[in-house]
Amino acid sequence: MGNGVLAGKTVVELGSMIAAPFATHILQQLGAEVVKIEPPAGETTRKLVRGGPSGSYLAFNRGKRSLCLDLQAPDGQEVFRKLIARADIVMHNLSPSAARKLGATFETCRALNPGVVFCHIKGYGDGPASEEVASNPLAEAATGVMFSNRVEGRPARLGPSYHDQFAGCYAAIAVLSALMSDDPEARNIELGLYETGLHIAARDLLGVQLKSQILGRAETEPSAEFSIPGYGAYETRDHRWVYLVMLTDDHWRRFCAAAGIAADPALATLRARRRDRPRVEALVADAVAAQSFDDLAAALSARGVGHTEVLSTDRVLDAPQARHPGKLSSFGFSDLGFESPDFPVPSQRRDSGLGDAPPLLGEDTTAILCSLGYGEDRIAALVAAGTAVEADPAEDLWSRPAKAVAVGG
Repeated sequence: MGNGVLAGKTVVELGSMIAAPFATHILQQLGAEVVKIEPPAGETTRKLVRGGPSGSYLAFNRGKRSLCLDLQAPDGQEVFRKLIARADIVMHNLSPSAARKLGATFETCRALNPGVVFCHIKGYGDGPASEEVASNPLAEAATGVMFSNRVEGRPARLGPSYHDQFAGCYAAIAVLSALMSDDPEARNIELGLYETGLHIAARDLLGVQLKSQILGRAETEPSAEFSIPGYGAYETRDHRWVYLVMLTDDHWRRFCAAAGIAADPALATLRARRRDRPRVEALVADAVAAQSFDDLAAALSARGVGHTEVLSTDRVLDAPQARHPGKLSSFGFSDLGFESPDFPVPSQRRDSGLGDAPPLLGEDTTAILCSLGYGEDRIAALVAAGTAVEADPAEDLWSRPAKAVAVGG
């Protein structure tokens, strides 16, 4: 590791929630300097947990610089234009109408900086819905993901905002591609959450087309485990959950050998196991329930069976694989300490570690304005007018529970 492959590049971000901030988080991890422009109230994820920053803000805004600016004010627009003129990349996920209102369009930015790479993550790309607003769960609902994910029969969103984060990944890929291209048109990147969802769902969308043509009817898989017996989560004797991968006949043979299940020629093929699914499920569940997690995991590893424990979020970073050097960065924010996973390709990312914290709201406002040529009096006037906002290091960011008071003596 060193300064990262994007060292020397400057990104201007007008991002909220996840998609654009996640994209610029990747670019920051690759070495770019990211200037995050936020409105006077701060971006949405600064106020989601007890009135303060959420996990999304802490995770995806590390190492950025915060410029707090009212872009609806003429003086705020002046600062914005100066920033764009010096930027290499502009990234945002504003609605189309808000982007036009604030001058955050490709045409406006190109006029200020002909070489800028511009990326707009929208709800929808070109098409009849291009002006509509969409979010992660709407993309899940519209592209088939939510239909199969149900809670007590009701379609429900997934836990993590995967469509937002996939869109952020696609945006980062497109930016890197544009930086390598001599084609000016490649610098105008427009990406829809809906189109991201379509691409993610391609396997399932083609799978249902395949079965419709072979079987003469539409048929979707009834579960995320593809109806393969022995594929999924099972509870061990000590009430821990192991997740098993059982895609092939070889996987089945290896599992049976590890779990002490006698070979049965009648269950040797996947087609046969599917026909006798209840018996296979009972065999697997009983074999797993008869052993402790540690004993079973050791046997599965020895036989090369794909498996892992199903972990609650509070236990994930305790795993030896997660604790291996080079995977996490530690930082302090306010009076709290955190560990956050890094971009998983160490050879491409910048040196991180202690001190790579997310910024307070407006933490870099004065420094950035100075770099743009504003003097002390002018900066003071912008702050006094509310056009620019400086950080308050003494601000208590979260509303915290009152400490319990001992009763009696």
